[in-house]
Amino acid sequence: MKAAVIGAGPSGLVTLKYLVSAHTFLGTEPIETLLFESEDTIGGTFQARIYEDTELVSSKQLTSFSDFRLRDEDPDFVSAERYVKYLHEYCDKFKPWSQIKLSITVVSVKPNIKGKGHTITYSAKGTGKQKSWTCDAISMCSGLHVTPNLPEIPGLEDHVPLVMHSSQFKSRSQFGTNKTVMVLGSGETGADIAYLAVTSPTKQVVMCHRSGFHFAPKVGPPCLDFPDTQERGIPVGKWSLLTLLFDTAYVHPLLRNSNAPWTFYDWYVKGILWLNTGTSGGLDQIVGEPSPEKNHVSKIFFKSSKASPYISYPYRLNSKRSLVDRIRSGIIQSPVPSTNGRQIDLAPWPESVSSDGEIHFQDNGRPEFQRVKDGNIKPDIVICFTGYKQTFPFLDRDHYPTAEEADVRKILHDRDPTVGFIGFLRPSLGAIPPLAEMQAQLWILGIMVPERVHELRPEDEPHYRLLHGKDSRIGYGNDHESYVYQLALDMNSAVGFAEIVKRSGERREWRLAIAWALGTNVNLKFKIRGPWRWDGAERLLETEVWETICRRRWLFGKSLRTAENLTLKLTPGLQIISYCLFSPWPYLVL
Repeated sequence: MKAAVIGAGPSGLVTLKYLVSAHTFLGTEPIETLLFESEDTIGGTFQARIYEDTELVSSKQLTSFSDFRLRDEDPDFVSAERYVKYLHEYCDKFKPWSQIKLSITVVSVKPNIKGKGHTITYSAKGTGKQKSWTCDAISMCSGLHVTPNLPEIPGLEDHVPLVMHSSQFKSRSQFGTNKTVMVLGSGETGADIAYLAVTSPTKQVVMCHRSGFHFAPKVGPPCLDFPDTQERGIPVGKWSLLTLLFDTAYVHPLLRNSNAPWTFYDWYVKGILWLNTGTSGGLDQIVGEPSPEKNHVSKIFFKSSKASPYISYPYRLNSKRSLVDRIRSGIIQSPVPSTNGRQIDLAPWPESVSSDGEIHFQDNGRPEFQRVKDGNIKPDIVICFTGYKQTFPFLDRDHYPTAEEADVRKILHDRDPTVGFIGFLRPSLGAIPPLAEMQAQLWILGIMVPERVHELRPEDEPHYRLLHGKDSRIGYGNDHESYVYQLALDMNSAVGFAEIVKRSGERREWRLAIAWALGTNVNLKFKIRGPWRWDGAERLLETEVWETICRRRWLFGKSLRTAENLTLKLTPGLQIISYCLFSPWPYLVL
């Protein structure tokens, strides 16, 4: 068996690692593997498309690969530079360097004319000479073959001094001094750059959106944590929001395939946000919430909230608070960071730009239009955060599907399972690298020992996908937790309740069962059993995952510590019973 990987970002590297080591897990012959990367180093997007102060939006606990974790001393949210270093350390650990071919451009991928398999034509940078390599399977992991999407706004490029796409932005120095900066786009990166701009010596910062956005915190909200100022908050996500025992496991098909779980999460998330900030549209988000037809958890990609206080600032000054809100905020309120009088002016999408450089905005019927319609806004710099078009110019389109056409677990097309698309999806709240790890496991298992893969039924697809509208630019969103668990079921890697309790009893260590029940769906959970079983998974669940859960401090955390201190000398079975008496989670689940 020979396999190729295209792209040396996180998805490509983790796929390469599993291909190289597959024989030790699956009992097969070793796979001869090559990875082709067009750049002169590894890292993919995290190396090529980063900017000053770039920070991962998902926590290290979730983003780390299962069998090689970011260090204890690393912060919960590491910088892009640190993450690239981590990828180098990952390769140093598992030693796939000899299989990685850098500065190699893939020219074409075509079916092998001599029979089954694929022929890859490539050339080394600067040589112009082409070579070919035949293989039995190929994994598409490259995100660098992209074309920027540029908005069509009359007069934009003719009458604004500087217009650039986000791919061209690298540092604060590009804002200049005392300039008006306009950001087109309210996605994760757009909001992040708006924050960089407003905390730089700019004159004015304007952020334009089409149909709203939703800010989420990066650490657990106070109503769940009751934070102690001497301690770190827990990384947000389902680490701090919900128990998972009956969240994505043991869900009856009738419930799973209905909208009931989405309805519950929508109510839950908006309720938690209101308790913390008095608004349900997003964390401290007074303005800019998604349009009514999109303002539902099943359709939202959550954004980091660093820009939120700057956007809300002018509205907060003039807002009239109800008696209920004053009572609520007196009991519990997420601290609102000071903006020192600085603000980000939220605006609708531009309609046109006049000859003197003034922006004319679309009337979206929202409060932000009333604030900016007569503001005579003339930006010096416009940065377009309007996404990319994913293209595979080297693929023979007569014979190969694209990532968008991969309709079997978002990994492959059933007409050719030897071609895998790894990492081409977007979680609403989660991280792509661990999803890519699970995708790689399933794809490799399918091509090496397909009899060990459960039937990949189409009816198991919809429940983990976001419910995108027809006009959505991104149509490949998914729920991280449900998707990971589905892939685990496909590989027989999901541990049952009885089995996890039995394992805890054998180890005389009840932390394993509790970490499994209360921790988010980190890939470690699916290394306890199945084809990719790893002995270190249980230890990490009992240490890293356990410690993260206990950082909840009040709800779960302190009750867990209390139960542990009182039951250390009991048998595992009695420990679990005693734990249930001291911990509130079973009652919340029921």
